[in-house]
Amino acid sequence: MNSIIALAGLTGNLSILGFAVATISPALGMAIVVSKAMESTARQPEVGNRIQLFMFVGLAFIEVLGLLGFVSYIMGV
Repeated sequence: MNSIIALAGLTGNLSILGFAVATISPALGMAIVVSKAMESTARQPEVGNRIQLFMFVGLAFIEVLGLLGFVSYIMGV
């Protein structure tokens, strides 16, 4: 009986770890996307508006991944 309780506690701890990874990963991805967009705009200012558009689309996709991680955490609890 005690092993079942210990296993349930371990599962809860692993879901929190998964939520932390699902939260940190999109933040790092967004930071990389924004820094590369700034570098590209500095190299070619004439296409800055187009780069900005693609940056925002990419950020939206990354944010969806973060939200999916949050929803999967909520569904697992």
